[in-house]
Amino acid sequence: MAQRLSPIGYKEIIKLSSMAISQGSINFKNVTIQSEKYVVVREDDKKKIAIVTTGAKRVKRLNNQGTPPIDQAIMNPSAEVVALRSGDGAGGTNLNIFSLQMRANMKSAKVAEKVVYWKWINAKTIAIVTPKSVYHWSLDGDGTPTKMFERSVEKPESHWEGAVQIINYSESKDGQWLILGGLAKGKGGAGIVGVLQVYSVKMKASQPAMPSHAACFARITLEGRSKPSNLICFTKAGPVLQILELDPPSKDQAFNKKVKLKFQQPDDFPVSIHCDDKFGTLFILTRKGYLLCVEITTCKMFFANQTAKMIGSTLNTTDGGIATVDGTGRVGHFFIEQKNIVKFICEALQDYDAGLKIATRYNLPGADQYIEKQFNVLMNSGRYEEAMRMTATSPQGVLRTVQTLRQFKQVPKINGQPALLFYFNILLGTSGATLNAIESIELAKPILQSGKPQGLAHIKDWLSQKKLTCSEELGDALKSADLKLALQVYSAAKVPEKVIACFLALSSKEPDDGKANKIYQEIIKYAKNCNYTPAYCTLVGQLHRVNPIRAKDFALVLINHEEEAGEALISIGELADTFMVAQDVKATTNILLEYLRPRGDREEDAELQTKVLQINLVHNNPRVADAILDSSDYSFSHFDKLKIAMSCENVGLYDRALEFYSDMKDYKRVLGHAPSMKIEHLQNFFGQLSPEEGIECLTQLLRNGVRANLRIVVEIAKKWSEQFTPKALIEMFEEFNCYEGTYWYTVSFVSECKDKDLVFKCIEAGIKCSATVPQAIKFVTQICRVHEHFDAKEVKEFLLDANLKRDPRPLIYVCDRFGYVDELTEYMWKNKLEQLIQAYVQRMNPKSTPIVVGSLLHLNAPEEFIKKLLESTRPPADDAKFVAKLVAECEKVNRLIILQPWLEAQAGDDSKDTEVYNGLAKIYVDNGTGKKAEKFLLENDMYDPTTVGAFCESRDPMLAVVAYKKANGACDDQLIEVTNKNGFFKDQAKYLVVREDMDLWAKVLKEENKHRRELIDQVVATALPTAESAKQVSVTVKAFMNADLPNELIELLERLILHDTGAGREQFRNNRNLQNLLILTAIKADKARVMDYVNRLDNYEGPQIAKIASHPEHKLYDEAFFIYKKFEMGVEAIQVLLQCKEDIEKATDFAQNWDKPDVWVILGKAQLDAKMTKESITSFLKAEDPQYFEEVIFAAKNDDLFEPLIDFLLMARAKLKNPMLDNELIYSYAKTEKLGELEDFLTTKNNAKYPDIGGRLFEQKLYLAAKIIYKHIKDNSKLALCYVHLKEFKNAVDAANDAGKIPVWKEVCFACVHAEEFKLAQRCAMHIVVYTNHLMELCQQYELLGYFDQLIEVLEAGIQLQRAHQGIYTQLGICYCKYREESLMGHIKECWSRLNIPKLLHACRENQKWLEVVHLYSFYSQHDNAIETLMDHSAECWSHDLFKKTVNQVSNSEMYYKAIEFYLEEQPLLLNDLCVDLTPKLDHSRVTTIIKRRSHLPLIKGYLLSVQAEDNEIINEAINSLFFEEEDHKALLKSVDTYTNFDQAALATKLKKHELLEFRRIASHIYSVLTRYEESIELSKSDCMWDDAMKTAEISKDKKLAESLLYFFVEKKEYECFSACLYTCYELVRPDVVLELAWRNNLVDFVMPYMIQTFTDYSTQMSTLSGKIQKLEEKVEGKEDPVGEEKEGPPPLLTQPLMIASTAHNGPMMGPGPGPMGPGPMGPGPMGPGPMGPMMGGPPPGASPFFNQ
Repeated sequence: MAQRLSPIGYKEIIKLSSMAISQGSINFKNVTIQSEKYVVVREDDKKKIAIVTTGAKRVKRLNNQGTPPIDQAIMNPSAEVVALRSGDGAGGTNLNIFSLQMRANMKSAKVAEKVVYWKWINAKTIAIVTPKSVYHWSLDGDGTPTKMFERSVEKPESHWEGAVQIINYSESKDGQWLILGGLAKGKGGAGIVGVLQVYSVKMKASQPAMPSHAACFARITLEGRSKPSNLICFTKAGPVLQILELDPPSKDQAFNKKVKLKFQQPDDFPVSIHCDDKFGTLFILTRKGYLLCVEITTCKMFFANQTAKMIGSTLNTTDGGIATVDGTGRVGHFFIEQKNIVKFICEALQDYDAGLKIATRYNLPGADQYIEKQFNVLMNSGRYEEAMRMTATSPQGVLRTVQTLRQFKQVPKINGQPALLFYFNILLGTSGATLNAIESIELAKPILQSGKPQGLAHIKDWLSQKKLTCSEELGDALKSADLKLALQVYSAAKVPEKVIACFLALSSKEPDDGKANKIYQEIIKYAKNCNYTPAYCTLVGQLHRVNPIRAKDFALVLINHEEEAGEALISIGELADTFMVAQDVKATTNILLEYLRPRGDREEDAELQTKVLQINLVHNNPRVADAILDSSDYSFSHFDKLKIAMSCENVGLYDRALEFYSDMKDYKRVLGHAPSMKIEHLQNFFGQLSPEEGIECLTQLLRNGVRANLRIVVEIAKKWSEQFTPKALIEMFEEFNCYEGTYWYTVSFVSECKDKDLVFKCIEAGIKCSATVPQAIKFVTQICRVHEHFDAKEVKEFLLDANLKRDPRPLIYVCDRFGYVDELTEYMWKNKLEQLIQAYVQRMNPKSTPIVVGSLLHLNAPEEFIKKLLESTRPPADDAKFVAKLVAECEKVNRLIILQPWLEAQAGDDSKDTEVYNGLAKIYVDNGTGKKAEKFLLENDMYDPTTVGAFCESRDPMLAVVAYKKANGACDDQLIEVTNKNGFFKDQAKYLVVREDMDLWAKVLKEENKHRRELIDQVVATALPTAESAKQVSVTVKAFMNADLPNELIELLERLILHDTGAGREQFRNNRNLQNLLILTAIKADKARVMDYVNRLDNYEGPQIAKIASHPEHKLYDEAFFIYKKFEMGVEAIQVLLQCKEDIEKATDFAQNWDKPDVWVILGKAQLDAKMTKESITSFLKAEDPQYFEEVIFAAKNDDLFEPLIDFLLMARAKLKNPMLDNELIYSYAKTEKLGELEDFLTTKNNAKYPDIGGRLFEQKLYLAAKIIYKHIKDNSKLALCYVHLKEFKNAVDAANDAGKIPVWKEVCFACVHAEEFKLAQRCAMHIVVYTNHLMELCQQYELLGYFDQLIEVLEAGIQLQRAHQGIYTQLGICYCKYREESLMGHIKECWSRLNIPKLLHACRENQKWLEVVHLYSFYSQHDNAIETLMDHSAECWSHDLFKKTVNQVSNSEMYYKAIEFYLEEQPLLLNDLCVDLTPKLDHSRVTTIIKRRSHLPLIKGYLLSVQAEDNEIINEAINSLFFEEEDHKALLKSVDTYTNFDQAALATKLKKHELLEFRRIASHIYSVLTRYEESIELSKSDCMWDDAMKTAEISKDKKLAESLLYFFVEKKEYECFSACLYTCYELVRPDVVLELAWRNNLVDFVMPYMIQTFTDYSTQMSTLSGKIQKLEEKVEGKEDPVGEEKEGPPPLLTQPLMIASTAHNGPMMGPGPGPMGPGPMGPGPMGPGPMGPMMGGPPPGASPFFNQ
């Protein structure tokens, strides 16, 4: 059974249970799905958050054990980012955004309210919904959630009550519209109702809440629009789906559609709507688990089916459709079945219009046959332009074929241009349309053939606009006109071989090398991108023949690409051979080198290295080879060295030969030329030797002459020092006592050497050869000065032992560098080198002065010498510790006093060195008086207080306090410690007050400080009263506050404010901050004092303090009220009474006493909140303030106080110009039935929104008041509806006529129909039927009420209108079909071109009007369906003529055979007529097989004979079988002779057994045709048909068969037949056989005519042969015989007699003549018994035959 088509597909993505998620966790609260990629589940049993990745089918779990736990998580729709929510809302809600990849928190926020719903509205933004507001929280930046709008609140007129459960929030694609949807309890027990709030971001306003369960935004391009439109789709009561356009271009163009929804259960309702914008389809999920799908533009609901109850759904942005999670944890994907949807709508729903629209709009398959039929209808009716436009927009290009283009070519010109060009212009002018490959070629060919430049420019433009489809054929057409354009086309068409050919053609013509190389790079890049591997060698060879230079460039690019990309594109060997074929040595060398250079020295390149060197050496170009070997770019080493060495030696390259030889004998031979060799090559050669061989060779060179070879040996030793080892080389030099060699050798590396022994050898050699090498001592000095790697002690000892009196610098540098200054000083002092000491200190290293001075002090040097040494010494600028070290050295020996003159001199020079003054301070403290030391400490700012203070603590603590104070806070800890230790609390308190450091105060006021009480007493008693600045007091007070010492602080502040009455202390007594602080401290610590303080003090911040006092934490409401009254702040005072004390009565008294508007307003608001509506209105009237008019209106309406409300509204109108006030005033007049006042009000100027208030009055059934409003504003649409409700139908029709709007006409019309006012209803209906989308609703209304005749009258009148359209005709036909069938056929025949045939077809089928169905199918060109209907319902609608006419037009060839089957069953006698009529369209073999299977071939004999000319095997066999059965041998013979395509052997086998001779003769004839001659002859023999047998033998051309037939005739004594056979088979029988047979059987007379003819033929042949020989003789006449034979005489062949026996024995030479017997006296007459018969006798008995000799 065929599977039922479904327009919606479903695919299960994953089951949550497979991810180890328990069923208990799968519910609406725990599961969230924000995209098709992720599903998040809160697993309460595991205390985890499970994040399921649906594509990879893996789960990641996060711990959920925090406090408070995470109550919901939502996954970002595109990134691995999860948002987490926690908190119950009482203390706010915590929101976090966490990155799973970085495993870090990205953003956090805390919302003060409870979050009742949240959702990712895009990849960057989360929407947050609280009970009162909606926020957006962006990932970008560090901002907190941004408030978007306030939620709608419940009002008296609201359709719901109680809390709203939010289930949806959406944002339009442009971000300008927001919708918030939820569910709530309906008023009056109305069940669950929807609450939908729509907010405009642009206008910053919300629409009133609507009763809608579900809504979403859609963004699609509507028909006739160029840009996408924003649509809002929502459900409402009915149930009805309404689709409205937001921000339309104009009101008239606004898209507004409604779709009636059908639910299986009456209490079901939608819970979510999602729009798949790609296919314009809405997916609607209901609470009961139903899925409904609606296409937006056609408003077609094409799917409604039970699925499962969903707990979550979202739009699938990847594959379209929606992703869902059902209650079982199954995650699935509902999607559009693109292959089925159109077919389903057309066939299952029978809505061809909708199917075609959807197929065309979304380019979907399934409507091909309907589109083709519609196209054929347009073409047949001459509507060519419509057909072309239909072709251009046909889905999937179903009509854009070669056949269609051929049809367009045959169409006459349209608007003066060829039809095909007109079609192309339509395509080119259609936005987004592209010509397919066939169309592109058809357009381009004539343009290119014209040769006009503008035509080629047009093609370029079309290609750049992607209007043409690139193909190989298009590229071929463009190649001759524009090579680059062809290249572009080939590339787009993916024809790599032609793309590369174009590239090469362009490069061969390119003069610029850089551009050519870019082309070659493009070739490689292109080949790689399209995964194509060209034959690069072939391409290079082809290019070389055209342009050798470019071929070389191409080859180099190919080689360099391997270096860059690491992949070989070409074999370098083959490439080199390609160039060498053309003897291009230079290019070959260049290519090989370019290939080898980036590869480096590789073993696998040995052959190539040898090749490139050998090419140049052999071709007498050694300089190139030497340059290659010498170049650092190549460094070849794997070539055939022996081969290259011999070649190098032959051309005089001895250096290279020595380098490449490997035998010691060769080395010795070539080293004989060492002086003439380059030192570099010699160095390289020695580098290849082993250390032993190298040392041996160097030693030999020294033996040959030290002086002559020393330079070479030293250079080689330098080069290969590491290889030969420095130790071995030095020993070699020392063997010859060559210290100079050691020196020169070690000099080369000692600067970088780290071997201490080698450095020492260099120093030693330098010292010892200094006599012969003067610069050696200078170099040694430099080593001692800067070298880092030698044994300083060893060198120092060596230098001390050496005689360095002339230049002791090496020793000085060693001692100075390595800390031997004291030894150096001792050495120089003991050797009386005082001048060197002074020079060393003053010029070489002044930094060493402290050490030198210390050493001299230890050596008891005279103080005068030391002071003199110091006099000329200045502290180095780069040694900040110079003075400190000098002081330390003197302190060690307790001789600091020696530095006093020097230090004072430094101080006198304004030295900035702290250590100078530290030293002086120490000297003064130790050696001076206390006053002098204190004065120095107080006045001098240059010493270090920390150092000096520490020095003073053990000598004089008070001096230490003085020094620490000098530090300005840096020594606070030391000062506190020393004052605590010595009881200096008064000094400490004063210091703290003056210091003004909060951190220091915090440290001393800590509870852990055991001296805190003593300190506080000193602060209060001494330090603070003497404070000189307000800042000192402020800091002190703040410190006490921070230390949480309220009682002490109160004590302190009372002392300053209330008790300190001294002169000049007013700044503290009247200080506002201090008074504030005193009161605030009392509020916190001693509330009983607050009233006294606020009464006694005047200069404090009253409002702020009152606000604090009234806080619930303190509850000092009386004090706060007193302060507000004292400061004359009535508003705040009454707020304390109302909000804090909640005493409305006392507040009312206060308001009467105060009697100011602002107080009355506050009182009125409080009364309003307390449900004292009437009293609040009185208060607002006294205040004359309408600011709370909305709340007043709401409360008054609730309490039904419309009379007082009118007074309030009149007052408010005088103050405000708000439309709501005027609207409510109108409403109040209506409710109080003051229609006169209402009419008077309307005549005055006001701001009322008449449409809104009119609609409100209408909704609440206040139709009289609404009528007044609509009359006033001339809103005839609404006025007509009011008349309808007031039963004033005539007035309603008039008003509808004035309104001229379809919805109004519909309402009035339907009302008139219900009231049976049919004339008025028909008048209205004439305005409705002209609109297709409203016609059906009108008809349904009439039909539901049973007014069928009236409906037909309306439709019959409608088709007379000028604006009559297809729908009216169609609907009239449907009505005829249902209610007046006698008029149906006439209507169809007259108006078929104006009908929607598929729709009427559906109705006719439902009502079984089969003949009409057949005609409709025929008119609609659906002849296949028409035939099926004729066959299925033949009893009602069949007729032979109609059937033949229809079947000839079917498109499905299978219908022909179904028709034949049908006729076999029902009309067999007319079958032959049908087949003959269908002859051009039938498969005759198939027809014959069908009929033959039924054994009814005689029924179609005439048809079979008419088509036998096609020589079809099956037909031939069928006809032959008919003739066989009819025993018509003449017709059968004619058939088998004329038509040979049948199984001849089978027929012959069948016929040879036939009882009639003529049929057996036909069998023999067939065998002959089959070349089965023996069987044919045997059959003829059996029937004595001699003539047939002879003819068969003649046809066979078989000599044996002919001769056997002769023997047969002789044996049967049929001599006349024997003679006739000789004539018939003249060419086949041999004369010797004939003569023998005649002689043996005495048949000479019968054979004589044959023999005469044979002799005649032989004679003719001999004459011809003789003539040819004569011509040969003439050609050779006169020529010399090469072998000496005679030239005269006939050839040997002609010298023999022409004997009969000879002829007989040479049959092959003289065989029978080629021609048959011609007519003559012995010609081919009947060969009966003749006169020569009896004369021929047989041979004598026992004689042997002549031919056997």
